[in-house]
Amino acid sequence: MQPGLSFLVGNWPSVVVLLGFAYFLTLAYGVRKNPLSSLPGPQLTKWTDLLLKFYTVTGQRPRYVHALHQKYGPVVRISPSIVDISDVSASRDIHRIASPFLKAPFYKMLVRKDGESLFSTTDPEYHRRHRRLLSSPLSDTNLRTVEPLVKARIRLAISRIREEALSPRGVADIYKWFFFMATDIIGELSFGDSFRMLEIGKKNQYISDLETVAKIGGIRANFPWIISIGQILPLSIFREVVVSTDRILEYANQSVERYKRHLAMNPNQPKPTLFTKLYDASLHKEGDGECLSDREIRNDAQSFIVAGSDTTANTLTYLVWSVLKDRSIQEKLVEELDVLEELSDVHLRELQYMNQVINEALRLYPAVPSGLPRVVPDKGSTLAGHWLPGGATVTTQLYSLHRDEEVFEEPERFDPSRWENPTKAMKDAYMPFGAGSRNCIGLHLAKMELRLATAYFFRSFPRARISAREDMNDGDMEMMLYFLLSPKGKRCLVEVN
Repeated sequence: MQPGLSFLVGNWPSVVVLLGFAYFLTLAYGVRKNPLSSLPGPQLTKWTDLLLKFYTVTGQRPRYVHALHQKYGPVVRISPSIVDISDVSASRDIHRIASPFLKAPFYKMLVRKDGESLFSTTDPEYHRRHRRLLSSPLSDTNLRTVEPLVKARIRLAISRIREEALSPRGVADIYKWFFFMATDIIGELSFGDSFRMLEIGKKNQYISDLETVAKIGGIRANFPWIISIGQILPLSIFREVVVSTDRILEYANQSVERYKRHLAMNPNQPKPTLFTKLYDASLHKEGDGECLSDREIRNDAQSFIVAGSDTTANTLTYLVWSVLKDRSIQEKLVEELDVLEELSDVHLRELQYMNQVINEALRLYPAVPSGLPRVVPDKGSTLAGHWLPGGATVTTQLYSLHRDEEVFEEPERFDPSRWENPTKAMKDAYMPFGAGSRNCIGLHLAKMELRLATAYFFRSFPRARISAREDMNDGDMEMMLYFLLSPKGKRCLVEVN
């Protein structure tokens, strides 16, 4: 054995201690030089992000960060490189139009390398191009053309809820049916054909595959080293993801080609989708370059399906649950709906109390309650009185902004009447669909679905109530706060008679 190696083997305890001490000194030096170390926050977050990772994987991150704000104030360091802001003015500045705070690489980690879309891109020019082409079909005015499609799916969902509630089981799971409803709607608006989950009463393979891939996306974004290990070790979960990804691509490609064939055969009366004009431009290769490739259409359509299914369904589920827990709110809402002869969106917009109910549901149960990561511009920036260096990650979370006690009295209470005469501070803090140029492009569609589904549900089931059957209780509705919101029990059982 060589002398040097012999020395190391013979003195390995001392070597380990020495290496550990050297690592500690290096870490300590980094902490000392890190500008974020001077910001308010727990001492541990100067050194590691392990605590943040723990609360992230357990679905409690927004609650954990909110508790830190209550202790340390509107600016809090939550990891060595991440700061969360719960200041309305600073949040508006971060998310304003033409903001220099760009989306963090986190979003690109959520999708595969060739899966860049309107949602995941961090490139402002890419986003501007796609947003310009896709914003018109999703505008408030143009969505009127798809209202019959939306209403047909909602009526079918109500029919399936009634059918299940009147079966021997005696209850209906509105969480399940609202998910099927929202996914069928966005699927038909994206690919020109419904997934028909309302008809079959279960998820199809495409949606199951999307959920599998989405889970891996979350792991990739938070623990990229696990993905690296998965590429080396033949773990079943990673093989399953590869198979799911292949099926997703095949389904999406087939759907694009199927709709293009439909468009070619029916050029004067095409079935309306959010991508009809883009499909047409791609089919005829006309225009001045204002079109997207099939791959770009496929990726944006898939991102729309992910963004337009769980999001609407979760908020709608919590809305119904909250109303059914307060008989006075339920009676007032039903009474207002009774005035209408026809449930059309143009009339529902005028219902003062129902829209207050929807606003309150979006305040307490926004689809994305977690932090929205942005990168501080290179020159640095001062936010809420604190200077942040360029390259640092800053997040803002609706969970905290919508629960600011200085803005919303009794913030944990579901109180639609607070929106009868909202203060300027309430309006400024209220951002359920984000703000600025990166706000949710589908917000008008989401609002339409919420209005129509709320109206149809309470018009159809005015005496509905939360069920206690099958051990259903408030624990089932505890919020699991990952990037998206969802009920812990993955169900919400109601009785309708």
